[in-house]
Amino acid sequence: MSVRWGLVGASTIARQFMINAIRAQSDGEIAAVMSSSPERATAYARENGIPAAVSTLDALLKSDIDAVYISTTNELHLEQALAAARAGKHVLCEKPLALTSADARTMVAAARAAGIVLGTNHHLRNAGAHRAMREAIAAGRIGKPIAARVFHSVYLPENLQGWRITKPEAGGGVVLDITVHDADTLRFVLGDDPLEVSALTQSAGMAGSGLEDGAMCIWRFKSGVIAQSHEGFTTKFADTGFEVHGSDGSLIASNVMTQKPVGSVMLRTAKGEEQLSFDREDLYSRSLRQFHAAIRGEGQPSATGEDGIWSLTAAEAALQSANSGKVVKIDPKLGSMN
Repeated sequence: MSVRWGLVGASTIARQFMINAIRAQSDGEIAAVMSSSPERATAYARENGIPAAVSTLDALLKSDIDAVYISTTNELHLEQALAAARAGKHVLCEKPLALTSADARTMVAAARAAGIVLGTNHHLRNAGAHRAMREAIAAGRIGKPIAARVFHSVYLPENLQGWRITKPEAGGGVVLDITVHDADTLRFVLGDDPLEVSALTQSAGMAGSGLEDGAMCIWRFKSGVIAQSHEGFTTKFADTGFEVHGSDGSLIASNVMTQKPVGSVMLRTAKGEEQLSFDREDLYSRSLRQFHAAIRGEGQPSATGEDGIWSLTAAEAALQSANSGKVVKIDPKLGSMN
């Protein structure tokens, strides 16, 4: 039985990654695309070989689809996901799930009540590099984890700048765009939850309207691990990376905070250095494979709605810390701030 998808938003990310990932599934097809602009919907459908184009969510949800992929601007996610849940459609939503963790919890509760699968599209936990790091840590290969560092400051390409650097009301800024990813990837790789965060943000010349285009965060995790993360839109010549340092070894990953299945992971211990091997499966194809399995009742999406609550709560706490100049606690029970 095939899973028929409707795209909510005629987006760049869907065109670059998600359309191919859906079609890479033996049981996946794209039935329709929705854009609030009828002209854009029609052009997008034609360019990407999608059978139907609609301009309202209602029309999409009444069509013959099983699931929706939501990649609209952040402030629209909540209402679109709630409408899809009411219509009995499974939901894979881009991060952040919503503008606030309270809204994200509303989405998760609605999905549960409707009996539909809700996933957060945190693509990085689908990367072979991050799974190799997680497995090495779980197997005790670096001993007791002590500290971690994430380098995820990039240059936001012109075609993606738009609302991310001009519209606070749409959930713009680097924290809701990249810090959410780093919080999720740290949680995933460490198998641990953040308890508190201290953050500084900056406006280095790209973002307007009082939005931040750079951030540095210090995190403390339940196990006692401390981590730092650097997010940015304005560093043209930086590489991305992820390091985890333990009592008996270090994992040093390069070029892994990316949408592509690239990069390297090196394990350094008293025995010397070893490059870890890992699969190079497309991150979005893996995400879709797990989502389709979850629809069949086999396991969960690679990032659940609850994971989306955690990452958004962590990002909210980082913004609150940057605004107040104080360390902000993250409530581990609710995924909500104290």
